[in-house]
Amino acid sequence: MDSKLIQQMCDISLSMFRENFFGVFHGSISAKLENNRFVINKKDAIFDEMTDSSLITLYRARDHRWKEASMDALIHSNIYENISDAKYIAYGMPPYATAYATKYSRIYPIDYFGVKILGKIDVYNPKELETWYERADVEIYRYMKEHNTKIMVIRGYGVYVCHRDINQMAKLMAVLENSCRLLYLNAALSRDLQAESCDLYLI
Repeated sequence: MDSKLIQQMCDISLSMFRENFFGVFHGSISAKLENNRFVINKKDAIFDEMTDSSLITLYRARDHRWKEASMDALIHSNIYENISDAKYIAYGMPPYATAYATKYSRIYPIDYFGVKILGKIDVYNPKELETWYERADVEIYRYMKEHNTKIMVIRGYGVYVCHRDINQMAKLMAVLENSCRLLYLNAALSRDLQAESCDLYLI
């Protein structure tokens, strides 16, 4: 693997871990090398301590190496196979975005960057979470392809992002998370102001 690519993936992984997008053993990140080959984190990778030994190269044809790879490897493989613009992919559970998606079916950012970069975001409902991983490898790439989107918010599961640029990929998730955080804070502030108005009225 290219040393520059490895360093980029490790740096982005650390940044996303620090932002709580990845857990200690939760999440995945990959990069397309060729049409039938990509590199992804191993299933036991620790995202704030990623090195070249944390990554593994896979071919589309599944062999023994797939046993060492992230459980999300097939999802990544299908995205690369079906979405030509996908060069980098990440899956994470940014807390505000994931929480917001459990309550709302659509996200309407109220901040400049959210509106400019994301616009409205529909939340995908996987319905039966018990069988989600049996369907995820097909449903995720189909949704992203049919809706021509680089970002997919999945209720109760998290967020998938893909992009031709690794930094822009991370930026998409960061903008989404910040927008959802601002929506939460705005709602909390509105409740506080409403409660304050009620208290003043009672006085």
